[in-house]
Amino acid sequence: MKRVILAACLAVALAGTSAQAGSIGVGAFGGLSIPIVQSDVAQGSMFGLRVPIKLVPMITVEPYYASSALGDAEEDILGTTYTREGFDGKAYGANVMLTMGGPLQFYPFAGIGQTKLERTGSDLSLTTYNLGMGLGISPAPKISVHIRGELAAAKDGETSRKFANATIGLSYALFSAP
Repeated sequence: MKRVILAACLAVALAGTSAQAGSIGVGAFGGLSIPIVQSDVAQGSMFGLRVPIKLVPMITVEPYYASSALGDAEEDILGTTYTREGFDGKAYGANVMLTMGGPLQFYPFAGIGQTKLERTGSDLSLTTYNLGMGLGISPAPKISVHIRGELAAAKDGETSRKFANATIGLSYALFSAP
């Protein structure tokens, strides 16, 4: 799967483009990470960095790094309540976005990455698949605000963790090519 996505990104990068400019930017984001169907962790915060690279007019590839701190959860096992420590997560990967619009952008995105979840007694390294929708608003040239909703499924063999993420971020266009 990783090879297919890498080959698709490479094909898009090598494809002929129109006279429109490509660009490279940098952005930061923060928000919430909400576990789906997981009783051993609670929602927590997340933040990270993104590097949007516009290859052709409607296609943007976006490498990212994210960090999350999921909350502690209480579990009742045979009448005794235990507190489970939340995971600390680190993730990196790349999303491909289909951007439409000008100063107001609406875009679906999908991506793949690697997530490491750690807590006392547990250390998981999982492949992550992302799928979501975003809204970008550009109040000034080179600056844009992004609001996103995302579903992330982290999986490795029989282990699976799913999250709903809601983030808001700020991006700055560093470079544009003619």
